[in-house]
Amino acid sequence: MIRFEDVSVTYDGAREPTVQGVDFEVPEGELVLLAGPSGVGKSTVLGAVCGLVPHFTGGTLRGRVTVAGRDTRTHKPRELADVVGTVGQDPLAHFVTDTVEDELAYGMESLGLAPDVMRRRVEETLDLLGLADLRNRPIATLSGGQQQRVAIGSVLTPHPSVLVLDEPTSALDPAAAEEVLAVLQRLVHDLGTTVLMAEHRLERVIQYADQIALLPAPGASPILGTPAEVMAVSPVYPPVVALGRLAGWTPLPLTVRDARRRATDLRQRLEAQEGIALKGRGELRDKPQPTRTLQHSTPPTPLGTPTAEVQALSVTRARIQALTTINLTITPGETIALMGRNGAGKSTILNSLVGLVTPSSGTVKLGEATPHRTAPKDLVRKVGLVPQEPRDLLYADTVAAECTAADQDAGAQPGTCRALVTELLPGVTDDTHPRDLSEGQRLALALAVALTARPPLLLLDEPTRGLDYAAKARLVGLLRELAAEGHAIVLATHDVELAAEIAHRVVLLAEGEVIADGPTAEVVVSSPSFAPQVTKILAPQHWLTVSEVRAALHPGAGS
Repeated sequence: MIRFEDVSVTYDGAREPTVQGVDFEVPEGELVLLAGPSGVGKSTVLGAVCGLVPHFTGGTLRGRVTVAGRDTRTHKPRELADVVGTVGQDPLAHFVTDTVEDELAYGMESLGLAPDVMRRRVEETLDLLGLADLRNRPIATLSGGQQQRVAIGSVLTPHPSVLVLDEPTSALDPAAAEEVLAVLQRLVHDLGTTVLMAEHRLERVIQYADQIALLPAPGASPILGTPAEVMAVSPVYPPVVALGRLAGWTPLPLTVRDARRRATDLRQRLEAQEGIALKGRGELRDKPQPTRTLQHSTPPTPLGTPTAEVQALSVTRARIQALTTINLTITPGETIALMGRNGAGKSTILNSLVGLVTPSSGTVKLGEATPHRTAPKDLVRKVGLVPQEPRDLLYADTVAAECTAADQDAGAQPGTCRALVTELLPGVTDDTHPRDLSEGQRLALALAVALTARPPLLLLDEPTRGLDYAAKARLVGLLRELAAEGHAIVLATHDVELAAEIAHRVVLLAEGEVIADGPTAEVVVSSPSFAPQVTKILAPQHWLTVSEVRAALHPGAGS
């Protein structure tokens, strides 16, 4: 159905091809996962399938890409629209109408489908993606994850034979991501739809893939194989595979269920190690399975004035109650993960803390300052926000210009922002245009801009969206350093693995209200939806991360 024949793409002004030697086939009715580190060209490969590369992006495409027999070099995207449906990383870029129902119908109107067919397909898609309650909502009022589902739905309604998806679950909560992936699996298995999908959160999607096409490094030829074959050599892999490598399991497990079946010996080893440690400290074990907590999971002792205080905060937007009586105290050095379904109110809390939203009632304080009444030039030294869309913070033509502007805005020493960029994005040159960065790279640049002023409170909205595992590890290391220096950090995230790694506290939201607030180990372990893979595999023992298991098995060896 999709055929790449020795394809290379070189963008205008680039010294080297972004991708080269791409030669593989996606058979009809299969789901192929495109994997690899950030910046290796996954979005370029996907763009070549729907004709966006090179017709809209420019540059030179060598070799041949065919979809259902059509050569994408000679067929522009509109001439492929009846066979290829595409959803990119940014759902806002897709929308051409104002409401959910109109957006679902638009693609079919463009193809001239009959009204009765359009109505039936809209209803089917609303049910498939859990959007029925949102059908009349303005798209601008939806959360990022809800917008992502609408974008996916808008390309499903014309019933294309090929779906091309770039990070389709990156903005979705765990339950919504499972719903979308189940829909994709149904389309593949029952309707014979061909799916080519790029995704960094392999823990969510790997079990659905028939094959994986791995781009191991920039410019390297892809490696094609079954998920088990590719994961054995891949530089990117989910926690379940990392745990399998640590435990020496062969073949490597790809699902929590597979790993649980093999985990008996590992649980016994961990229990024995813990027993040795307790005995060495002269302690007695009162329970057969004591609760485990991460080394960083105890919040720091409050010192002096809280960094921020939220009291009885309620927010109503467009007659929708976004938040109801939120109370939250944020202390220096504390890292808090805001979690919950899409639309639960996580981003609204962040926007209230940074002054973008005015409370309907209640108060928000940053020390003595009220965010929505504080001038931006003063607020930047008190709180920094990295939004879901990093381009909202980026406006210059080069990375160097962004860094210079950030230093000036923050009153920081020249080179402060560039040093952060070097740490988060090794190898990115000063003359690179932000639009030429991948989604994950743009996010890292926006984070560096926000951190330049070293604000005491740092807010991040879905900070790992578009990041590979190595970039996420660098982010975790940087945020731990900031917390150790006394910065308070609040993350709104659907990434349960990130919360397990770094959060002292988890605040769980539903329908604009706090339904749980406590230490990470207590909150996520008790939640089937928000528990990380390691917790599910090693239950009833309470482990959260592979690094924690490694430290227990090999004391003193480091993580």
